[in-house]
Amino acid sequence: MSGTPGRLVIVEDDEDFARTLARSFERRGYAVRTAIGPVELGALLAEEEFDYAVVDLKLGTHSGLPCVAAIAEADPSTRIVVLTGFASIATAVEAIKLGAAHYLPKPSNTDDIEAAFGRSAGNSAVPVDGRATSLRTLEWEKINETLIATGFNISETARRLGMHRRTLARKLEKRPVR
Repeated sequence: MSGTPGRLVIVEDDEDFARTLARSFERRGYAVRTAIGPVELGALLAEEEFDYAVVDLKLGTHSGLPCVAAIAEADPSTRIVVLTGFASIATAVEAIKLGAAHYLPKPSNTDDIEAAFGRSAGNSAVPVDGRATSLRTLEWEKINETLIATGFNISETARRLGMHRRTLARKLEKRPVR
C-alpha cells in the first residue's frame, strides 16, 4: 500500500463525529464508508476491501475490538487506527494484538489519524516516564472499564467498585460517558 489516499471505513457510533471525519477524509481524496457498529461493518466488509480503517473503541454498549479483529481478518494489510476516550494499557495492547496499527486518544483530528496510518514501526525514542497519570484519570478509567464489563449497569458497577450507587451516579453526571 502506498501513502496515497485509498478506501477508508470509519466505525463510529457518534453519527455527527463520523460524518465530520468522513468529510474531512473525503476532502483529502479518500473514498469513505461509515458503519455504526459490527453489523453494518460486516455488511461493508462483505462488499469491499479497505486500505484504512478508523474504529472507535466504544460503540454504544459494545466494544470496537471485535470490529478491529473483523477488519484485520478480512484484509490483514488494512491499516487500522483505534480511537478512544477510554484509553487504557489493556485495551491498547488488545487492539494492537488484534491488528490495529495505532491507538489514539480522543480528541484526535484527521492529521493525527492520517499520520498514524503511515506509522509502521514503533518509536524506541518515546520517553518511558511520559506524563504522570492523575488519580482522577485512573479512577475515571477504572469506572469506565467496569461500566463496560457490566454492560453499563450502574448498580453492578458501583458494587464491583465498592462505592455507593449514588456516588457513582454523581461522578458520572460530572463527566458523562461518551
